[in-house]
Amino acid sequence: MLKWLAIVLVALLALLQYRLWLGEGGVQEMKEVSGRVEVLETANKPLRDRNARLAAEIVDLKTGLDAIEERARSDVGMVRTDEQFFWVPGVESSEPATSPAPKPGASQ
Repeated sequence: MLKWLAIVLVALLALLQYRLWLGEGGVQEMKEVSGRVEVLETANKPLRDRNARLAAEIVDLKTGLDAIEERARSDVGMVRTDEQFFWVPGVESSEPATSPAPKPGASQ
């Protein structure tokens, strides 16, 4: 009787070990899922960085007028009242002119 009980327990242990290593939710599947998680984390890192930059820009736009002015200059082409705007056809400017207008009689 004791011999049969030992055989049944060893068979049960072997079945549980099989499920642990090769079955559904086992070690092998866990390694595959961990690999997929690493790939997704790598793909999400640039998106997280972009979201952080956008969040910082939102805070700047809500709290400071400098960010609003910078956005208006670059997107809309805003010019202050103490500045003069010179448009040269065929020339693209990456930065809007921010220096005040030259004084009359001053040489350039």
